[in-house]
Amino acid sequence: MATSSATSSQEALERAERNFKKKEMQAREASKAMADYLAHQRAEREKTARLRLLREAKEAADAAAKAAGEVRAKGTAEAKANRMASRQVLGPGKRPAKKRLLSSVGAK
Repeated sequence: MATSSATSSQEALERAERNFKKKEMQAREASKAMADYLAHQRAEREKTARLRLLREAKEAADAAAKAAGEVRAKGTAEAKANRMASRQVLGPGKRPAKKRLLSSVGAK
């Protein structure tokens, strides 16, 4: 009987030690995870602040340009003329293959 109780107490001691080491490792991992979380959170706040500054600077520049009358509307005649000129550079025979195919099917 003495060996049986000695074995069970030895097993209990080993089990307790394994549980202690497991809890200790979990505590280390938890502190590391918290440090990583806080670092990520800090980096995100810094990035947000940097982007906010860039956005505000762009908005200020746009407002200054608009006040100076330098901003033109997207649909101006000049912009349309530029688009038409770039299309004419290709020439009439340089249409995409799909359009050529559709036009040849319609001609038959």
